[in-house]
Amino acid sequence: MPGVEFRDLRQARSTKAPPACQATALKGAATISASGQGFNNIARAPEPAGILGEPSIMRGENLPVIFGLKLRKLREAKGLGLKEMSELSGMSISYLNEIEKGKKYPKADKILQLSNVLEVAYDDMVSLKLGGELDALGAFLDSPLIQALPLQMIGLAPRDVIELLSKAPKEVSVLIRTLVEIAGSYDMHVEHFFYAMLRSYQETHRNYFEEIEDAVSELLIKKGWGAPVSLQSLKDVLEKEYGIAIDEKVLGENPELSGFRSVWIEGPPERLLINPRLSERQKAFQLGREIGYRELGLKARGTTSSRAEVESFEQVLNDFKASYYSGALLINRAMLIDDLKKFFSKKRWDPQDFVEIMYGYRVTPEMFLYRLTQIIPTHFGLEHLHFHRVNHHLEGDTFHVNKQLNLAGPGAPMVFGEQEHVCRRWVAMNILRTLARNPQPESGIQPLAAAQRCRFMPEQEEYFLFSLARPLSLTPGTNTSVTLGVLSDEAFRETVKFHDDPALKLTEVHGTCERCPLEPDLCGQRVAPPEIHQSMAALEERDKRLVELLERLQGK
Repeated sequence: MPGVEFRDLRQARSTKAPPACQATALKGAATISASGQGFNNIARAPEPAGILGEPSIMRGENLPVIFGLKLRKLREAKGLGLKEMSELSGMSISYLNEIEKGKKYPKADKILQLSNVLEVAYDDMVSLKLGGELDALGAFLDSPLIQALPLQMIGLAPRDVIELLSKAPKEVSVLIRTLVEIAGSYDMHVEHFFYAMLRSYQETHRNYFEEIEDAVSELLIKKGWGAPVSLQSLKDVLEKEYGIAIDEKVLGENPELSGFRSVWIEGPPERLLINPRLSERQKAFQLGREIGYRELGLKARGTTSSRAEVESFEQVLNDFKASYYSGALLINRAMLIDDLKKFFSKKRWDPQDFVEIMYGYRVTPEMFLYRLTQIIPTHFGLEHLHFHRVNHHLEGDTFHVNKQLNLAGPGAPMVFGEQEHVCRRWVAMNILRTLARNPQPESGIQPLAAAQRCRFMPEQEEYFLFSLARPLSLTPGTNTSVTLGVLSDEAFRETVKFHDDPALKLTEVHGTCERCPLEPDLCGQRVAPPEIHQSMAALEERDKRLVELLERLQGK
């Protein structure tokens, strides 16, 4: 299902900034905002009160829209059409229509005329209280959620949204109340919506952005860089051309910040703090992001490389673009296309060859597989794919799917509630268990590679999965796997010659054990009973019996 997210939506973000952010070593503009508050707890600057001391939701652009909504509601309650209203008020139909659509706000004398026709007090007409079924709409418009959403970035003005919502106010009222209750139950925050919007943005563009690819190509030509781009070349650009001081010590001296790959300090002078525990190519990725912000002209941005702070959707989008730029800079598009053509032409799946391609770019497994999600759909015509990352916490032997991109549509795996157990038949689970049994020293991390032919139940869509696993350098005791799944359709079978490698047995998999219909004797890896599947099956059987009963009785 497009856009379905694997992450645990109820996992609350920290609402406290790390104490070390205030350490003297980080003097300057380095701040990590605490944006993990609920909808009603988002920090905002005080706003002036609205007209007549009412809440300020309808100031500016929204005021005429809400007035128009009230006017239409009152007119319809009186049983008046626009023509009758025009005759009684002395105002033209077109003018009334523009008022009701929120395009014009009448002067005081006109409002008085309308209030007389509708037999409503003037104060009630200009009051910001909507009343009745429109109350939920007013609360929605006044919520930090709607104020935070970047409507203008997707071509919508607030009045467009209001007009859409007002078409069926009763139904909208129910919908809004439902959404608010769901958001509260799952502790969903505005940043969840920002990242959901980002995933939709990626999926709409098939996760391929030609303008960023072209910007990278221009830089490579201008600098005369070959592939792979060296770490020193990236440092030289940032230090000599942009005057940014690169510091690889401070984060290592602040244990509380050990989870951050980088921290940007606005300055002056500008500084980029790099975690010294990162590998050379992980450091290169952070430097590539910084170059991306500047080459793409991106202003709103995060202070850290992680999701510790979310100020706006523009920031989320810019952070994504900078990361995309860095990935394209480190993994050359033309070279990768050529490497994949050669690899896909092989008759047998060879994990070592797959790893060798990755090593050719000296990048991490996640950088490599994620780059494939950008290249494969556009340049190989394999449009139906999904990407997910699973972390295995060794101490509790728990698995957490914490990142996903779905370009596959229906048939891709789905994981539901936080209490459910991810299907252990996935190649991602198998490769993580293998890595746990054969731990590797951090100094010589060699990623494991595996592939799987699988059929996802109940849709019965067949996918070919590529998976890589390694220990996390910044999180001791945690291994991670990244998996790219491609729909095994006609286009895939024509492109990838090892699609039917007999060494890869076709395996049936599901999203979670709780939803899997396989009997225990058919699945020796089940870790939880199929309670949800059984419950749904019982409901289906009940509905079936009810239909049979009704047909039998109606037939008498």
